[in-house]
Amino acid sequence: MTQRMWERDLGEARARGVRLVIFDVDGVLTDGSIHLGTIPGGGAVEFKRFDIQDGLGIKLLQRAGIQVAFVSGRFSDATELRARELSVAECHQAADARKIPLVEGILARTGTSWEETAMMADDLPDLGVFRRVGLRAAVANAQPEVARLAHWCARSRGGEGAAREFCRALLIARGEWDGLLEEYERERS
Repeated sequence: MTQRMWERDLGEARARGVRLVIFDVDGVLTDGSIHLGTIPGGGAVEFKRFDIQDGLGIKLLQRAGIQVAFVSGRFSDATELRARELSVAECHQAADARKIPLVEGILARTGTSWEETAMMADDLPDLGVFRRVGLRAAVANAQPEVARLAHWCARSRGGEGAAREFCRALLIARGEWDGLLEEYERERS
C-alpha cells in the first residue's frame, strides 16, 4: 500500500532549513470564494472568508522566527486587511498572477534563498514559484499538477484549516511545536 501524501513526514532536515513560508491566498488561506456586491451609492465591496485557526498557525510560525509572506495573483483589500491583522509585512498581489518577480523581491529583502523557502499552494498560477522552493505543501483540494509536486499535502481543504495543519506539521518536524504551545498557553493563563 502506498503512503498517502498527508501521512508523509516533512523531514526534520528540510523543515529546519525553512526560514520563510509563502502562502498563496485564494484557495489556500480562503476557500477560493469571492463575494462581490455593491454598497449604497454604487461602490463595490468584496468579502473573503479566512479561517481563524490558520491565523493562529501563522502567528506561531512568526513566534518561531519564521518569516511569513502572502503572494496573490489578484488584488484584494480583504487580503491586505488580513495581512495587517496578522502582522505579515510581505503581502504582495499582482493582477497578472506573475508571482516569480514578487517572490524574488521578497527573497532579496529577507535575505532568504529559494531552498530556505516553503510554499503552500493550490492552483496553476502557483506552479512557477512552487517548483523553485525547497519545501512544497499543498491543500487537500489542490489541482493535480500542484499536488504531484508537493512534498506534503494537507488533509484539509483551502480556507478550512489547511494552513494551520501545515504550520503544525512544520513546527513539529522542527521540534518546536510543544515549546511554542506551552509558551502560548502560559501567556494566556
